[in-house]
Amino acid sequence: MDEPVIAHKGPAVREEEPGYRFWCSCGRSKKQPYCDSSHKGTGFSPVKVHITEKKTVTWCQCKHSKNKPFCDETHKSL
Repeated sequence: MDEPVIAHKGPAVREEEPGYRFWCSCGRSKKQPYCDSSHKGTGFSPVKVHITEKKTVTWCQCKHSKNKPFCDETHKSL
């Protein structure tokens, strides 16, 4: 499998409402941190996340977190 593109070396902090989100795992999306189907033809698939209540989410944008789709500060070592 290919390595993901590093979309940004820092998290995307978003206030999220309840519902489903699709996190971009390939790094190619133009709508980071969300999927826009740019992964088509790659070995990557979006990660479906269910947000159950309004809250602040820290999304990984370097695509190397060990806690995908959430930031674990791995970007600091890239």
